[in-house]
Amino acid sequence: MQSTISIVGGVARLPEWRLSAPIDLDIHAGEQLAITGDNGSGKTKLADILSGKHPLFGDSPKYDFRPSERTLVSDNIRYITFKDSYGASNDRTYYLQQRWNQQEIDAETPTVDDKLEEALLATSLDAPHREQEKERVVALFRLEALLDKYIILLSSGELRKLKLACSLVGRPRILMIDNPFVGLDADTRNSLSTLLGEIATSGDLQIILIVSKDNDIPPFITHVVNMDQGHTGPKMSVEEYKRWKSSISTSRCQHDDIHDRVLSLPIHDGPNADEVIRMNHVTIRYGNRTIINQLDWVVKNGERWVLRGKNGSGKSTLLSLVCADNPQGYACDISLFGHRRGSGESIWDIKKHIGYVSPEMHRAYKKNLPVVEVVASGLKDSIGLYAKPTSEEYATCMWWLSTFGIDALGSRGFLSLSEGEQRLVLLTRAFVKDPSLLILDEPFHGLDDANRALSKTIINAFCERPGKTLLFVTHYDDEMPGGNLFIKELKN
Repeated sequence: MQSTISIVGGVARLPEWRLSAPIDLDIHAGEQLAITGDNGSGKTKLADILSGKHPLFGDSPKYDFRPSERTLVSDNIRYITFKDSYGASNDRTYYLQQRWNQQEIDAETPTVDDKLEEALLATSLDAPHREQEKERVVALFRLEALLDKYIILLSSGELRKLKLACSLVGRPRILMIDNPFVGLDADTRNSLSTLLGEIATSGDLQIILIVSKDNDIPPFITHVVNMDQGHTGPKMSVEEYKRWKSSISTSRCQHDDIHDRVLSLPIHDGPNADEVIRMNHVTIRYGNRTIINQLDWVVKNGERWVLRGKNGSGKSTLLSLVCADNPQGYACDISLFGHRRGSGESIWDIKKHIGYVSPEMHRAYKKNLPVVEVVASGLKDSIGLYAKPTSEEYATCMWWLSTFGIDALGSRGFLSLSEGEQRLVLLTRAFVKDPSLLILDEPFHGLDDANRALSKTIINAFCERPGKTLLFVTHYDDEMPGGNLFIKELKN
């Protein structure tokens, strides 16, 4: 039987990319594979090795890409990573507020159409077939309304769809996707699952998905490899995997001690305002595009709000107005904590009461700072740390890292962590200054089931304390926090 990828006793040459045990894995043609495991278990390291990113001692992975006539790994394997949800992973010039700054757009800034054309030109298709392929992926991913939109203005979900579309027009032999449904609304998740299933069963494309939760394994997957603390488990059929999962402990992890731990925090005086947010007839436009139109919204102290809407409906734009990251906010009738925006307060006066995590923030962290410093940056409202934390601040950071169960990562470099571990660190950063307003924009990206449950416990306990207000964005119903929720539905 043809093996598209085969590794026997694989050990990465560089120590930082080695797993806990040598890799033995044989992936046969026609198999559609899911790689599962907890956060930090080694899923991404395995995927990087499969794609040829990290050389091994002895023989490198052996590839057989037939019937493709191309032999180079780069021609046959497309690998979309978690970071692609936020844009190009090699964009070192990106900063947190860039997406909201219209002046950052110039003649060199590409549009969605430009990126699709670039991807199509890299294929061997002739002009008529390129146009047909473009029409196909534009329709499948519903990109028609985005073709003239600048890349810098895309939401994380829209960027994800564009990256997938560009990868598929390249006609790869193997498509690897890290957390394929991250950042996508329910309709797009269903469309993508259907699309990948059709491709997997009707052609020579082989698909390998890296998933953090079992619910993200789509029906077309035939085999599963589970990672456990750096060990590559045996390849199992989906049926075998389900039986194995049901045979291990299914007891629910209780977090009563964590709930009580968070509730025991002392109460600090916050802004004395009944209304945390008031927006009157707020409109946000970029060029000829209206993102938010005549929005009226009031959020009162202690309320828990969930923002819902499809990709590109304006959820993150709305939050950027609250966080003072969007310069258009100063031209709008917006009040925060009882004070009218633009009435003399600085951006730091606003941010000191807000804890925040978002896809844009995750993308902005490009330096390999120690984890404890990333958390400490939340005390200073900065991306990166420019002042050494005091011993008291350090203890606070470690307390929150311990609460999220990642205090052992305190001295590790942020960029050396898995994407799920990075998201846990940024969640910790959002809580560290005990903010009055907690803004969580798709906070559970890349988290496994256990860490999602733990994080929900912490969020719910935190919001039970007096004077705590929550704004929460998610595309998953099971991620919504507990308590009495208000729903704000945004329309495209």
